[in-house]
Amino acid sequence: MTQSTSSRAAVLIAHCIGEEVASKHADDVDKHARFPQQAIDALREARLLSALVPKDLGGAGMTMTEMSEVCAALGQYCASTAMVFAMHQIQVACIVRHGLGSQMFRDYCAELVERQMLLASATSEVGVGGDTRSSICAVEVADGIFTLNKDATTVSYGANADDLLVTCRRSVDAARSDQVVVLARRGQYRLDQTTNWDTLGMRGTCSPGYRLSSSGPAAQILPGSFADASSHTMVPYSHILWSSLWLGIATDAVTRAARFVRAEARSKPGTTPPTALRLAEVSNDLHTMRAMVRDMAREFTDAQSPNEDAEALLGMGFALKMNNLKIASSTLLVKIVHQALLLCGILGYKNDSPFSLCRHLRDAYSAPLMIGNDRIFAKNASMLLVHKDD
Repeated sequence: MTQSTSSRAAVLIAHCIGEEVASKHADDVDKHARFPQQAIDALREARLLSALVPKDLGGAGMTMTEMSEVCAALGQYCASTAMVFAMHQIQVACIVRHGLGSQMFRDYCAELVERQMLLASATSEVGVGGDTRSSICAVEVADGIFTLNKDATTVSYGANADDLLVTCRRSVDAARSDQVVVLARRGQYRLDQTTNWDTLGMRGTCSPGYRLSSSGPAAQILPGSFADASSHTMVPYSHILWSSLWLGIATDAVTRAARFVRAEARSKPGTTPPTALRLAEVSNDLHTMRAMVRDMAREFTDAQSPNEDAEALLGMGFALKMNNLKIASSTLLVKIVHQALLLCGILGYKNDSPFSLCRHLRDAYSAPLMIGNDRIFAKNASMLLVHKDD
């Protein structure tokens, strides 16, 4: 994708890839828990993997609003494809927003544009209980070379990624919360699988556990702290882009339910089927979810404008909004898909039906678990003790 490609064109490209590639392989990806290689290859060929890279480095310089729309489009066809794409973009955003003061990372972004590498992350770790803001492993640097070993509980699509961003303690003497991010490039690391990935949904994300062994140039340690990268970038990009692809799942679920209700209405001309009322109800929930996701994506984008106050993104109020977006959108997704399933009845329950919502429902149940909603509620509870809403 060139610098001149409009955001609308990118969304249309995403829909085209979704319809012509991702949707055709989605059931097989789900059935066999395999990586959605065909769809990711198509996204690579369309040069969408570098969409967040700034224009002066050859990328499209997409905003959060634009990337949100692309993720929502992909989510309508294959949730695993959309999730892999979103998680990749979260890693790219961390480099773009925190690493461009380093010539090494500027060169890396230019290479990303040229080669369209796929980035994954290793933020989880055995022994920290799912807290990404705590690490046991530490990076060691000697003679300009880093060495890092990590026992990660999950590394999504790690076997299919080109490069990894790995969180760890800054040094062997650092506190667990004093973390940095290290770029480990293909050929610089080894992954030894420790667990399997046989799950209810999001099966194509292929996220087993691995023991990571890596070594490379110390210049590949991202400048600054992971605390800043997490709060300023990883959390908002995760919550907005995840919510966007969840919106895509919900949109397709309601679309299938609407087709079912219309077919029912055509079979009985002159009457309004009882399911039409339920369709109106679930459509209302979908519009609520869409407005919520778009508003937060727009607010983040607007705050990045030259004349706006980017400091607003660092406040407790914005953190609460981000957390509430994740909780609300993940909860609404499950509700919407469940309502759509009730509308379609047995045809929604069957895997071989054009109205099937089996994959949608199973994928939807992952949403409240990705950074568990109870964990986020606990963080909100602590912030609300001191935060006063304007």
